[in-house]
Amino acid sequence: MFKSLKNAWAIPEMRKKMVFTLIIVLLYRIGAAIHVPFTDYEMMASTLQLSGGNFFTYLNILSGEAFSRATLFALSISPYITASIVMQLLAVAIPKLERMSKSDDGQKKIATITRVVTVGLAFLTAFGYYLYMKNYGVLTSTGETVFGGFVIVFCYASGAALIMWLAEKINDKGIGNGISIILFANIIASTVSGVISLGSYAIGDAWHLVLVEILAFAALAMTVFVVFVTNSERRLPVQYAKKVVGRKMYGGQSTMLPIKLNMNGVMPIIFAQSIVTIPSMIEMMVATRIKEGGFWDTFFNILSYNSILYAVIFFALIIGFSYFYVVISFNPVEVANNLKKNGGFIPGIRPGKPTSDYITKILNRITLIGAIFLAIVAVIPLIVNIISGTSLGSLAFGGSSLLIVVGVILETTREIEAQMTMRHYKGFLE
Repeated sequence: MFKSLKNAWAIPEMRKKMVFTLIIVLLYRIGAAIHVPFTDYEMMASTLQLSGGNFFTYLNILSGEAFSRATLFALSISPYITASIVMQLLAVAIPKLERMSKSDDGQKKIATITRVVTVGLAFLTAFGYYLYMKNYGVLTSTGETVFGGFVIVFCYASGAALIMWLAEKINDKGIGNGISIILFANIIASTVSGVISLGSYAIGDAWHLVLVEILAFAALAMTVFVVFVTNSERRLPVQYAKKVVGRKMYGGQSTMLPIKLNMNGVMPIIFAQSIVTIPSMIEMMVATRIKEGGFWDTFFNILSYNSILYAVIFFALIIGFSYFYVVISFNPVEVANNLKKNGGFIPGIRPGKPTSDYITKILNRITLIGAIFLAIVAVIPLIVNIISGTSLGSLAFGGSSLLIVVGVILETTREIEAQMTMRHYKGFLE
């Protein structure tokens, strides 16, 4: 990875893209330090810390602690991710959108619709955050007025729209995927406070120190495991038939059809996390109206992040969404038809439907292994958090954060190497 970065830095065009990406990340971090008016950010941080770990703790990690500081970029990239997911689902369900997604003009229209949906979700989420802050008394007297509420909601929504614009600028003129790069920067920024929290947890207690050492070793082992599984793939042999055109013979070569073990990346975890934490989000917004010891109080406690039921539901949702994303992103019938048109076939398998059925069977097995991998990495920190009783939100969501960080590093490295290879061949041909 470091060798690829060094080689890319030596190429002027690649160096400009890398510098541009770093400037965008720096601008983002500056925006993440600008406080929203009429909010008591110190009280906000204290309230969030007392909550231990919930939906807002998860978003606080994804925002680089911008939410706990009540800053302009508190919503982070979440509205943009949600809008992108919604458009992907609609493109599968609505034939017109599916046809649009297959053309350049249609993709531009879908991108425009995604931006509009992002702004709408940003205003909706910002209003929910405003209610949360109002319920917990983290607003100034002006912030509780209609004018103050309008300013706070508008600042949060505007910050989300600006983040969307920054992410798209990285896609156009920088290196890597804009959403992934911003998430990566946020998680790295929040890791510092997580390490400090673990350090303070270990001081003065021998058992806590041993536990932290075990967690450090487990994090290292899990990182190696994540890299290994992320790069793993099942390669299906493909043979192309020989054909004679005039006096020349074409085809006859062998190749491989790679099927990645973790084809979905971290998206199933992000979507499953958004679903499973909905009860916690509702609880935080209506906490002042819930009677202690009543039905709703018991219901929300059962579904809280530090319960076994939460971990079980989270595990099941990750596996379910893994299969769902494979269905919408990989079409075995289309792959089989393309192989048949080009004279390709899998040895021992007849072209057409038998090939698509065979690919589907292999894909289902690979997806199950990849889904279990994602679920284990995401749920183990939750289980450790429950058993140890640490109540550290950063530990509870550490698996998801690790997957995002490792995935972004590998994805960006592959893109840098691909662009370097393309420029190498371009220079050779010239």
